[in-house]
Amino acid sequence: MTKNSFYIAILILLVSFQTKIIAQKKEVKKPNIIFILTDDQRWDAIGYVGNELAYTPEMDKLAKSGAFFNNTIATTPICAASRASIFSGLQERTHGYTFQTGPMKTEYMQQAYPKILKEAGYYTAFFGKFGVKYKNTAELYDEFDDYDLLYSKKDKSSYYYKTIDKDTVHLTRYTGYQALNFLDNVSSEQPFCLQLSFSAPHASDNTTEQYFWQEPSNHVLENTTVPEANISSDSDYEKLPQIVKDGFNRYRWHWRYDTPEKYQYNVKGYYRMIAGIDYEIEKIRKKLDEKQLADNTVIILMGDNGQILGERQIAGKWLMYENSIKVPLIIYDPRVGNPHEIDEMALNIDIPSTILDLAGIERPTSWHGQSLVPFINNKNASLKRDTILIEHLWEFENIPPSEGVRTNKWKYFRYVNDKSVEELYNLEEDPMEVNNLVMDKKYHKELLNLRAKCEELIVKYRDPYSGTPSGLTTKISNRKPTFNWVVPTEATSQTGYQILVASSKENIENNIGDVWNSKRINENTSTNILFKGRSFLLNRTYFWKVRVWDVDKRTGIYSEPQSFEIK
Repeated sequence: MTKNSFYIAILILLVSFQTKIIAQKKEVKKPNIIFILTDDQRWDAIGYVGNELAYTPEMDKLAKSGAFFNNTIATTPICAASRASIFSGLQERTHGYTFQTGPMKTEYMQQAYPKILKEAGYYTAFFGKFGVKYKNTAELYDEFDDYDLLYSKKDKSSYYYKTIDKDTVHLTRYTGYQALNFLDNVSSEQPFCLQLSFSAPHASDNTTEQYFWQEPSNHVLENTTVPEANISSDSDYEKLPQIVKDGFNRYRWHWRYDTPEKYQYNVKGYYRMIAGIDYEIEKIRKKLDEKQLADNTVIILMGDNGQILGERQIAGKWLMYENSIKVPLIIYDPRVGNPHEIDEMALNIDIPSTILDLAGIERPTSWHGQSLVPFINNKNASLKRDTILIEHLWEFENIPPSEGVRTNKWKYFRYVNDKSVEELYNLEEDPMEVNNLVMDKKYHKELLNLRAKCEELIVKYRDPYSGTPSGLTTKISNRKPTFNWVVPTEATSQTGYQILVASSKENIENNIGDVWNSKRINENTSTNILFKGRSFLLNRTYFWKVRVWDVDKRTGIYSEPQSFEIK
C-alpha cells in the first residue's frame, strides 16, 4: 500500500465514523410533545367523524395526518377523577381521587408522568385546568399555571377574567397565548412536554347562559337549526332508572335543553367553544413552523370525558352511556407519514404510557394503561385488550355512582348503591344503547359473564391504601342493635362511615339498606353505633356491613356482611 493510499483509507474511515455518529445523534433525538386536553368534548364533537355541527378544521387536519382512535374511552367520566387517572396512569378504583376528597395521594403522584419526564431531562410545562389537588407541582413541572373557569361567577366573568396587555380575554384565548409565549422562549437544546388543559367547552354551571364563546366563533351554526337530539323522546326518558331521573343529569337538562330555544342556544354554544380551541391550535401549529419545531413535535389531542347533549332528556356526563365515556383521541407524529384510523379500544389511562414511550422512557409497572405508540406506525397493532373497567365512584347524593365493563361488542353496568339496577347493551347492534337486554333470557349467559368480569376487575384494581373494615360485631340490647368494627390500618384514620342493614342476603350484596342506610356520617367513631332504622321483625335474620372514608376522605370498600337475629 502506498503512503497516499494509506491516508485515503484513513480519511474514508474517519468520514464513515463521523457519519455514523451523526446518524446515531439523529436517532436519539427525542421528540417534543404537546398534549392538548379539552373539557367535556365528546367523541363525535369533531368534524373529522362527519359531524356537520362541529367546526374543527385544525383538529380535522391533525386527524387526517395522524392516528385517529375511533373507540377511546374515559375510564371515569368526570373531570377530577379522569385527570387524576391521566396523571397517574391508574383507574379511579385505585387512586380514589375525585371531588370532595383530600389531595391526590403522594404515593401515586410520585410516579406521575410529568415528574418522570422531568427527571429524564424533559422540560415540562402546564397551562390551564389542572383539576387535581396536589401541592408539590414543582416536582412535576418547570413551568406551571393552574386556572379554571370560575364557578362562583354568575355571568361571563366565569370565563373572562384573565388579561393580555390589559385586555380581559376568554380562558381559551389565554391558554393559547401562554402556549405561544412558551414556544417563543423554549430552548431548542432540550426536549419539552407541554400540556395545555382547556376549560372549554365545559359549561358555566351557575350562569343562566351556560356557554360563553369568543366573537370569532359567532359564525359557527349561525344560520343552522340544530336537529333534535337522538333518542330524546319521552319514552327514551322513561327507560332511565329512577335514580338517574331524580339526579343532576335531569336537573341540568332543565338548565340547558328543556325548551327548543335553550336547546338551540346551548348546543350551538358548546360547538362554538370547541371552535375556539380549534383557532388556538391553528396558531400553535403556525408558531411551531415559525420556530422550526414542527417536524419534531408530536401533538396529542383528547377530551377528558364525554358530554350528553339532550339524549334521553338528560345532560352532563357521569353515567356509563357512550356519549358520556367516549372521547376523541388524535396522535399526530410528524415523523411518521402514515395516517390511519384505529378501532381497538384506547383509554385515557393510556396517555401517560404513550407519552413516556414517545420519549423513550420505560413506564412504571404499576400503571394500568398501555402505550399506543405501536398504533402510530401500524393500525393493525394490538394491545390484546378484551374487557375494560368503566366507573364513576363519586359518592354524591344527586349523581348515582356506577361501575361496569365494556368490550368491543358489549357493555354492562350497574349502580353502586343498588347493584340490582343493571344495564346490558350489544354495542354492535345497538350503538345508541336503546335496548337494555338485562331481562332478556337469550343474553343471560352474557350477563353472567360480564357481571363476573366486572367483579374480577374491581378486585384487581382495588386501592392498596384503602383497606376493608374487619372485626364486625353486633350487640343487641332491648331489641336494638349497636354496631362495631375495626378501622383498616391502610386508611390511617377514619373520617366517615356508612352502615347498611338489610332484610335479606341478596339486598345486602346489592348494597340495598332496606332496613337502614345510615348514609355517610362524618365521624371517626367505630364502636357502639346505635341502629336508627325502621322496626325489626322478631325471630328473623338481618344482615349488615360498613365502609369507611379514609384520612384523605376517599371512599373505602364495604366489609363482608355479618348477620344478626332479633329475638
